[in-house]
Amino acid sequence: MTADPDLLDELLRLAAAAGVEADVSPDPAGARARWSAAPLVLVGTDQVVPCLRARLPRRKRLILIGFDGVSDPAFDVADLIGAENVAVLPAAEPWIIDRFTAEERPDPPADGRTLAVIGGRGGAGASILAAGLATTAVRTGYRTLLIDADPLGGGLDLVLGWERVGGLRWPALADADGRVDPPTLLSALPHRGDLVLLSFDRGELPGVPIEAMAAALDAARRGRDVIVADLPRQLDDAAVLALQAADRTLLVVPAELRATASAARTAATVATHCENVAVVVRGPAPGRLKAREIARALGLPLAGTLRPETAVCQGIERGTAPTADGKGALAGLCRQLVDDLMGTATKAVVA
Repeated sequence: MTADPDLLDELLRLAAAAGVEADVSPDPAGARARWSAAPLVLVGTDQVVPCLRARLPRRKRLILIGFDGVSDPAFDVADLIGAENVAVLPAAEPWIIDRFTAEERPDPPADGRTLAVIGGRGGAGASILAAGLATTAVRTGYRTLLIDADPLGGGLDLVLGWERVGGLRWPALADADGRVDPPTLLSALPHRGDLVLLSFDRGELPGVPIEAMAAALDAARRGRDVIVADLPRQLDDAAVLALQAADRTLLVVPAELRATASAARTAATVATHCENVAVVVRGPAPGRLKAREIARALGLPLAGTLRPETAVCQGIERGTAPTADGKGALAGLCRQLVDDLMGTATKAVVA
């Protein structure tokens, strides 16, 4: 991580000499999604202050690096960013190459797969789809974390009927800095069986702290098979982090002209953070817009369609989670989407 072109050239040269591939980020925002999983991180002295401001999680195998002959106060605060070593070029070149090729590596990250869900406009039904996906994933046999990251969404605990289930909510994680034991965190959240929920309480919280989101995603990747994140349309830093970590993002769009126009703006923003974006079109279609026409207008692949299901809305009012019985169009679509995410699908299904 460096925005210094001279330092970057030197580090890329050393990486090439060691025969390893390097991911490059000019700042903490670009590095955050890969920060915890990378086997080794080198931070240029020019990025010490940005790192301190970003409050990136503490991690092992972090090296602070810069050039010799330059009086740089950044070296004096290496411990503040958690650097295990300080390297000065060019004297440290052989040692850096050795670090690149060292056999010692951190424990590999778990194979947790992340699916983000976001509405193309307000009231699109993204929260219901997210809850249905999480419930379906658990019924399919996957350990699942459902993340409610939309502070204006009304609460996924209400969608699941979990408002009285005890456990930590977002406010309790507001001061998390990444130094959280994953099993401890997951066990402290509201859970039933293999489904764990991270949501808001009924108090005021203007948004999700990015440090808390980073800690939650890191814990989930290590301790869950599936992570489903319900994201706000107005992306904050935490939502961007979730998008960057997502293996796939689903954009939920009602089959209406104005909804499609609104979704086009959202799609353009989402695509800058996640390469794999698909659309789910929700009926009814008052103007007879077809799902494939909407997907074509948005320039996105069609992941599936949904027709109205009165039983789903009635069940939520009674405290029954969407797809809890595994029946109906929503349950069928969720099964296919979960299979797609986990690489077990055999054919496309449109509900």
